[in-house]
Amino acid sequence: MTIKSLLAACNQASNRDPVVVYDEATVLSTLTTLKEHRLVRFVLPSHGRSAVRYRHVLPEALALDQRQCALVAVLLLRGPQTIGELRSRTDRMADFDSLEEVEHELTFLSKVEEPLAISLGRKPGQKEERWICPLASPSAGAPATDHNPFEVPFGGSMEAGDHELRDDAPPLPDGSASGNELRAEIAALRSEIDALRRDVDELRESLGG
Repeated sequence: MTIKSLLAACNQASNRDPVVVYDEATVLSTLTTLKEHRLVRFVLPSHGRSAVRYRHVLPEALALDQRQCALVAVLLLRGPQTIGELRSRTDRMADFDSLEEVEHELTFLSKVEEPLAISLGRKPGQKEERWICPLASPSAGAPATDHNPFEVPFGGSMEAGDHELRDDAPPLPDGSASGNELRAEIAALRSEIDALRRDVDELRESLGG
């Protein structure tokens, strides 16, 4: 993808949670960081093309197959989701014949050395358990390290509406079960807060405020 395509994809509002507004400098800086962690490759112009293109190499870097990669991608884009939602939202990237197959892959992703999926269980009033990717919510202020290549700093613009969530707590312990569970809980809370903020904004607009 070109930088323009990536910028449009990052800022699209119909298929991600939370909705974000990143500028080009932020996207380019992040691409450079991901390249340093060998998660992205820069494809120089060739065959009549004039723009540099970028492609991720997540399957190679983390030894994921197409279905596992699809689940991680949708979890990163949409936050906590049920198995049924994941099956529906990955249908353009991977085929799952049943909910059991989705659960099987999620269980595998939860058992790798650096978990890529964690079950949040069922909360009061919910019928199904929800899953989340703990990599979507790195500790604020924590430096990027080889231990977790996804913990990269994002500068520039924040979420749509400039709703910045600050976290001044010390970094969570990497690699521990409690640390992974806390990351998942924090990410789930942030997602719920973002949803509440959007509901309040919509209510204000409907009331003419």
